[in-house]
Amino acid sequence: MAIQTPPIHSIFASTPLPFTTRFRPKTSTFVVACKSNQSIYGRKLRAAVIGGGPAGSSTAEALACGGVETFLFERSPDTAKPCGGAIPLCMLDEFSIPTELIDRKVTQMKIISPSNLTVDFGKTLKPHEFISMLRREVLDSYLRSRAESSGATLLKALVTNLELPSSAGAPYTVQYTMGGSRKSLAVDVVVGADGANSRVAKSIRAGNYACAIAFQERIKLPHDKMEYYQNLAEMYVGSDVSPDFYGWVFPKCDHVAVGTGTVRSKQDIKLFQHAIRARARCKISGGKVIKVEAHPIPEHPRPVRVRGRVALVGDAAGYVTKCSGEGIYFAAKSGRMCGEAIVRASEGGERMIEEEDLKREYLREWDGKYMTTFRFLDLLQRVFYGSNAGREALVEVCGDEYVQKMTFESYLYKKLADGNRWDDAKMVMNTVGSLVRCNIVGRDMEVFSKRT
Repeated sequence: MAIQTPPIHSIFASTPLPFTTRFRPKTSTFVVACKSNQSIYGRKLRAAVIGGGPAGSSTAEALACGGVETFLFERSPDTAKPCGGAIPLCMLDEFSIPTELIDRKVTQMKIISPSNLTVDFGKTLKPHEFISMLRREVLDSYLRSRAESSGATLLKALVTNLELPSSAGAPYTVQYTMGGSRKSLAVDVVVGADGANSRVAKSIRAGNYACAIAFQERIKLPHDKMEYYQNLAEMYVGSDVSPDFYGWVFPKCDHVAVGTGTVRSKQDIKLFQHAIRARARCKISGGKVIKVEAHPIPEHPRPVRVRGRVALVGDAAGYVTKCSGEGIYFAAKSGRMCGEAIVRASEGGERMIEEEDLKREYLREWDGKYMTTFRFLDLLQRVFYGSNAGREALVEVCGDEYVQKMTFESYLYKKLADGNRWDDAKMVMNTVGSLVRCNIVGRDMEVFSKRT
């Protein structure tokens, strides 16, 4: 028979809990959060954010700025997720990213088809527009430091388990190891920002999702080769570099990131990496590999992203777009939206929150703003990435300047670009024409035509 943990308002009465308070025994019973938003006396709402990437740091910053007592857990502050490192222009302003963090301002993008048809994708960029390329270790460190400066407590620790409440209103217990010691922390709210293999997601039975594997080598090039990539990024498509994604060569401060990804054939990722290096051989020859990285990347949102007083953000929630594989902006944005939602629902940390608050203030707002975009890009990937013929059609379509204009406006500013009806109609017809010429027919093409 399980021992019931006292209600959270009685445990947290007038002083904060000791940092290493433990709750026993463990329980696997899931209890929905408290049913009423009662006031908290003598302290602030306490939140644990698990994971210190862009999602977790943005969550922690929003929480701390809003008056919530915030603990940010990061197991390896000195490492970073393998990532192309491209962020849209709007993120610089929206998240106040200093320009000195940017390694390269890319104004040229080449897309290379399976037959090596090359399209310059960037003709419509305005003089002040560019794609920022940066290193994740630099960005992540900056965002964590800013969260600390805002009042969040950074714990360099490995979270080993999340113990769920044994009764409505009881606390969650984060169990972790730090400096060789096992510790625990009782909190009111938990935000899982711990990536594709999220322990938090598993603890709340958030369901499974398909994951891609991204593999990347950082290659330091001779000076003349690096000059070629001064402000140029390349994307390669073809079944040789990936059966369902693409390969890339992205410029960094003093090297290039060369990588690829796949969902369907993860066991062959090194063969695909060999192929992307072969496709770019003449431009990266003489380079020296300085780092090799691999990491899982989610392919769609999880079935459950909020349960009880636990919310998932970033990769843990599955917020990576199809086609482009973009995740940094959506990670930071989901973290900020979730943090601000908790602040609103708790009235600046003064009141307890519940599951419905997280669903209403965070999840519904997120889905209303971005879920259509995720579904549309999923459709595009099914149409264009299913065969080499589809990839040839994709590159052909990308040669159209109106397509480039609409794509960059939507990507750089994260809002639906204002188009022209006549030009939109021509774009659809040209796209369908390219699909027909490349023998891409069937249900996906018909659906694409209708939805576009």
